[in-house]
Formats: sequence, C-alpha cells, structure tokens
Amino acid sequence: MSADRYSSDVLSSGPHPASRRPVSRPFPADRGLVVEEVTSGWVGAVVRTEKSGGMHVVVLEDRAGRTRTFPLGPGFWIDGAPVELTPPVAARAPQAPARTASGSRAVTDTRARVARGSRIWVEGRHDAELVERVWGDDLRVEGVVVELLDGVDNLAVALADFKPSPGRRVGVLVDHLVAGSKEQRITDDVLRQFPGGNVRVLGHPYVDVWQAVRPARIGLERWPVIERGTEWKYGILRELGWPAQNQTDVAMGWKKILGTVRSYADLEPSLLARVEELIDFVTEG
Repeated sequence: MSADRYSSDVLSSGPHPASRRPVSRPFPADRGLVVEEVTSGWVGAVVRTEKSGGMHVVVLEDRAGRTRTFPLGPGFWIDGAPVELTPPVAARAPQAPARTASGSRAVTDTRARVARGSRIWVEGRHDAELVERVWGDDLRVEGVVVELLDGVDNLAVALADFKPSPGRRVGVLVDHLVAGSKEQRITDDVLRQFPGGNVRVLGHPYVDVWQAVRPARIGLERWPVIERGTEWKYGILRELGWPAQNQTDVAMGWKKILGTVRSYADLEPSLLARVEELIDFVTEG
C-alpha cells in the first residue's frame, strides 16, 4: 500500500477552458453504472443491455425501482460529462485484472495467506461488506481478517478479551469519529487503557458508512440531511423513495447501494485513506 495515496480527491480534475465544448466519450454500459438520459432527464442504473427491434438498447432502473429502455449510443451523462454508451466490455475474452478494486497491483497465481494474528475491526456488517467489496483481494493476499465489533461501545471489552500485543495488533474503523462526538470520547478513553502502540483507531466523519459511497453512484448530487430524531437509514430510504418499513428494507436498500460500488473510485477519499492506513498498520513487521 502506498503512503498517502488518497490525501486529495482522486477523481478531481484540473480546470478546462471555458470555450471548449465537452466531447462525448465512449463508455461501456456495465451493470450498475448510473447514468442520466439527457432528453428525458431519466437517471438510473444499468440493469442490462439487449437487442430489441434490430437495435441495441439499455435498460435503466431509477431509485424508485422503475425501468425505462433507451437506445445505446450518445445522449447520456455520467457525473456531468457526456458519454456514448457502448455494449458492456464483459463480452470480451476474460482477462486477469491488472489492478484490484482498491487500485493495488493484482497478484495472480498466489494462494490466500494464512490469517495473521492481527485484525481489523469494523462497527457493523455494512462496513465489513464495503471493505470486502473494495479491499477483499488485498486482505486475502496479506492474510488480514476483518471482524465485526457491533458498535464502538463494545471496544474496550473486546480489546480486553483480545489482549493486543506486537504480534496481535488491532486496527479499528469507527463511524462518525469527529471532535466532540461520543465516538471520539470512547476512543480517547480506550487508547488510554491500551497504550503501547498495538491498537490504532481511525474513523471517517460520516454518520453511517453508506455516506462513504459517492452520492453520484445512486444518482444524487449529495446525501440528504436527515433531521434529528429520525433513524438515519430509514430517513435516507424515504428520501430516496425506497421502501423503509423494516430491517429487510434497510438490507435491500444497502444491497442496491453496495451494488453500485465497482472500485475505490466510487468511495470518498476520507474513507479510502483510513482503511489503507489500518491495513498498513496491521501488516507492519
């Protein structure tokens, strides 16, 4: 893992001359890609491409679960830039990826390493699934196991049971780790209880790891602000127009969001940097 890879926004671009008209570029219509059809303003994720009536079309599903079909070709936007949708590249002969989803160089013909004594802990299942989606290949090569903490409130007890040592380091990823928060107070207290440098707690500023997914991946400019007193995930689902009655709806909503994540480029840099640092920490030595 290279140091400070994500100190800035990896997707930011330099200024463009105002007089230059944007040129539409070819872009494969891979499943899960979120695009906007310019004429109708329809925003949706690619469900499939197919041949219909002698022409190739793409089926887009919006965030309410409705679908519409459009001809493949020009007339679409991705993150504000014009594209010409082309058939998905999956039709080509399969090739081993040069890079993993995290952007690391892919290692081929190598068996997963026997698990290290060190661990990475995350607060919940959605955090673990997101880390697996992007860093899973790297973690298997390094022999790093990701385990659920089930909330930062359990951190001190879990560390006392684990007994960190130089060969058994623990890296912890915490949601909403910002100055003055409950999470920050718990973290400060835990680190006083476990000195010695074998525990590192890092966090991102988001209320929930859902927000670490770039909002453009689900057709939003920004994540909605949910008023205090409303359970955050249910509030988000309602804002998106998705079912929001029970935990099954939460699970299905997260499945949709996670399905749009293809690589590190679909996550916010503030999460990328923290996870990379934790992997480096538990694999040192």
